[in-house]
Amino acid sequence: MLGVGHATVSRLQAAFRTSGGAQASATKSNWGGRRHCWMTPEEEKEFLSPWTQAAVNGTLVVVSPIRAALAQRLGQTVKASVVYRMLACHGWRKVAPDTRHPKSDPAVREAWKKTLR
Repeated sequence: MLGVGHATVSRLQAAFRTSGGAQASATKSNWGGRRHCWMTPEEEKEFLSPWTQAAVNGTLVVVSPIRAALAQRLGQTVKASVVYRMLACHGWRKVAPDTRHPKSDPAVREAWKKTLR
């Protein structure tokens, strides 16, 4: 009916009750931001600096060593999606997709091409 979600209605009602007026519905002081982050953006930038230098020098940067180093620094396991999000926040992107499977055998692939027809 209002065009907003259930959580927003409850949040607005609670804000209206606690502050006692229409002014409460206009403020959104606690929305958004980095509420659940492990490091500040400056700490993340400092953490990524060795890999940044390697990427500038033309070295292929792989996520698994970054993930292992981040888990060691934080003292807990970290999912790969966390690392990908952190890299995306700092402007990193995947430049070239993988062109073949790492366990593929070029000889088998060529033999298959020759016997296909």
